[in-house]
Amino acid sequence: MRNWMLMIFSFLIMSCSQLIDEPKNLIPKDKMSEIIAEFAMNEQMGNINPQTDMENATRFTLKKYKIKGIDFSESYKYYTATGDLEKILNNAQEIILEKDPAAKMYIEKKLKETKNVPAFAR
Repeated sequence: MRNWMLMIFSFLIMSCSQLIDEPKNLIPKDKMSEIIAEFAMNEQMGNINPQTDMENATRFTLKKYKIKGIDFSESYKYYTATGDLEKILNNAQEIILEKDPAAKMYIEKKLKETKNVPAFAR
């Protein structure tokens, strides 16, 4: 009986090794970083001009990269579950700095204010 319990327990542990299955249309990490960087820049434009339609900006970005919203959501959930999201967000930050070097001071200031907060919660 004990051997059966051990065998069943081992089977359950091995079958649950991944929290979430890989989505069928998983977005590559580098492309995901580019999309998130563009979302962040669009959000800043919304802060400058409150009349900006953020929903249209998001649709435009997804269309530009030929990505469906559901694919982005599923990929985001997957990368969150696998622990890769922080690297993706850090890469997105680097992309923003490449496109707008003046943003470096702002980002450094925010990082000091939120140094103990994980990247996905900032």
